[in-house]
Amino acid sequence: MSKPFKRLLITGGAGRLGKVLRAHLQPFADVIRLTDIADLGTAAAHEELVQCDLGNFADVLPLCEGVDAILHAGGVPLENTFAAILNANIVGTYNIYEAARQHGVKRVIYTSSNHAIGFYDRTETLDAHVPHRPDSLYGLSKCFAEDLGRYYWDKFGIESVNIRIGSSFEEPLDRRMLATWLSFDDFAQLSERALLAPRVAHMIVYGMSANRESLWDNRAASSLGYVAKDSADDYRAKLEAKFPPLDHNEPAARYHGGNFAGAGHFEDPK
Repeated sequence: MSKPFKRLLITGGAGRLGKVLRAHLQPFADVIRLTDIADLGTAAAHEELVQCDLGNFADVLPLCEGVDAILHAGGVPLENTFAAILNANIVGTYNIYEAARQHGVKRVIYTSSNHAIGFYDRTETLDAHVPHRPDSLYGLSKCFAEDLGRYYWDKFGIESVNIRIGSSFEEPLDRRMLATWLSFDDFAQLSERALLAPRVAHMIVYGMSANRESLWDNRAASSLGYVAKDSADDYRAKLEAKFPPLDHNEPAARYHGGNFAGAGHFEDPK
């Protein structure tokens, strides 16, 4: 049986979520091309490995040649200096979209973040259409990428699904993640649905599992056929025994972005 794609590109292939995509998407493409600035290990028979700095357009352009779709998980994954964020997350994401345009790639799945809307109060349930309120330079770079994707859709017809990931780990790590957790299996499923949907235009969806506590209205994700299978509530007793209740005056309890919202400017002297 033929596969839906001849070649997929995964950026950030050595990262936590890149590894999830690397393992999950093999059945959907004849070839998986992986790139990262870090070591990618040994290539499987169906893989092409390319070590690359996304901030260098001369290296990014050939990455997109012969590619059917891109899963863009590369970049600095946490708060950092503006210079680091600028090169990897802002310039790097521009380079991916522009290389996609020049090579005729028509869809990008992007790992965005809840930190693009991190300064909203947790008393508000947010849908995909609220204005950006970034809680960090990292969150600001996610706002840029979401808007960049809209520009490339409106002007050039490149579709995007922007997955605003809550907290994606093997299991939830603290009380905040009872509301924000996205299991690896649910992340893989949501990425797959975004990749295979017949038409997505420019979409923003939330990366969250079927948690009883919820900060986000995720009806847009259901339109892709996404049905979360896992829930942070399976870990509730363990987490509540380990961690005291959140102080509602603290950023982790007050804001969607948690401690990112409460942290000072990264470049200030510590």
